[in-house]
Amino acid sequence: MKFRTLILVLAMTLAASFARAEVLVFCAASLKEPLDQIAARFEGVVVSYGGSGTLARQVSLGAPADVVLLANAEWMDYLTAQGTVNPSSAADFASNRLVLIAKKGHPMVILDQVAVAYALGDGRLAVGMTNAVPAGIYAKAALQSLGLWDGLQDRLAEVDNVRAALALVARGQAPLGIVYRTDVRVNPDVAEVAAFPAQSHPPIRYAGAVANSASDEAIAFWDYVRGPEGQAILAQAGFLPAAEPAQ
Repeated sequence: MKFRTLILVLAMTLAASFARAEVLVFCAASLKEPLDQIAARFEGVVVSYGGSGTLARQVSLGAPADVVLLANAEWMDYLTAQGTVNPSSAADFASNRLVLIAKKGHPMVILDQVAVAYALGDGRLAVGMTNAVPAGIYAKAALQSLGLWDGLQDRLAEVDNVRAALALVARGQAPLGIVYRTDVRVNPDVAEVAAFPAQSHPPIRYAGAVANSASDEAIAFWDYVRGPEGQAILAQAGFLPAAEPAQ
C-alpha cells in the first residue's frame, strides 16, 4: 500500500510539473541521448526519464503520459493488457546489446565463474533491479544461462535504472556492472569488458505506444521515432533496429 501511495504521489507531481507540455513522453533512461535529440525537433515535447518498470507503474496508476517508450516489451504488454495505452499503436522500435563494464583500462573479462569473481574482488556487481528494470531482468537471465547467477545473486548492487548502474561503475563504487552497449558510449570513464551472448537472455526489445487519448502531436512524435529520421538518430547512438537480433 505504501508503494502504491508513493507511485500515486509521483504521478500527481508529474502531472503538475508537466501541465504545460503539449506532449509528455515517459522514456526508458537508456534512451536519453537520442530521445533528447528527437524531442528537440518538436515544440512542446517534454521527456521524463526513468526505469521502465517504474514508468509503467506510474502510467498504470494515471500518470499523464502521451507517449510511452520502454526498454522491455513485457512492460508494454502489461500496459496494453490494462487498456492504459492504445494497443493498436504499440510496436517495437529498437534493440540493443547487453554488456559487462568496468572502469576504463580494465582488461577484458571471460564470462565464467573464476574470471568474474576475480574481477569483482570484494565489490558488488551493479545492475538494474532484477525484478523490474529491463536491463536487470536481462542481466539475471544472462547470468542464469551462463551458470553465474548462484555465485553472484548475493553480491548485486541493484538500482532503479540502468544509468544508475553505469554511474556506480564510473565512480568506482562497483568494480563491474551490467548495462547496454549504448550506455558505454555516453561515459568515458567506463569500458566494455565482455558482451553477453544474444542467446543467453531474451531479445532486448524497446517498445512504445501512445495513450488512448493521444493528440495529433503525440502521434506525430511516435511516428517520427519509428520513421527514417528517428531510426537514423537511434542508429547513430548505437541502437540496433527492432527486427535485428543482437549478435
